[in-house]
Amino acid sequence: MDQADILVIDDEAGPRESLRMILKDRHRVRTAENGPQGLEMIRQQKPDLVFLDIRMPGMDGVEVMQRIKAFDPDIEVAIITAYAAVETAQAAVRQGALDYLSKPFAVSDVLDIVERALERCRRRADQRAMIEQVRQISAAT
Repeated sequence: MDQADILVIDDEAGPRESLRMILKDRHRVRTAENGPQGLEMIRQQKPDLVFLDIRMPGMDGVEVMQRIKAFDPDIEVAIITAYAAVETAQAAVRQGALDYLSKPFAVSDVLDIVERALERCRRRADQRAMIEQVRQISAAT
C-alpha cells in the first residue's frame, strides 16, 4: 500500500488546502469542512488516515475521533490543531490518535505521519493474513 486514502477534516480552508497540496501527488486526498460531513464521507469510503482538527464548531475533533474509532478502530487518526497543548495531545493519543500535529505544520512532519500510518496499515494486513493462514491450516488438519 504505497498510496493512501487520506481524509482531512478541518473547518479552516487554509490547513485543509495545505494538507491536500502536500499529499495530492502521492495519495488520494479528500477534504471535509466539519465533523458530520467527514463522518459521512468515512461511511461512504473508509480512509486509511484522517487528519482531524481538534477545535471545530459544532462537533469537536475529540467527538469526531471517538465516532471514527467506533465505526472502525483501524482507521488511523492524526490530530491537527493551532492550540498545541501537551494535555490535549496526550489525551488524543490515549484515545487512539496516531499522532498530534501543530499548525503551522512542516511538510516533513506530515509525510512522517502518513508513513507511520501506512506502516501500521501494512502490519495489520500482515497480521490478518497470518491469522487466515493459521485458520486454513487448522481447518485442513
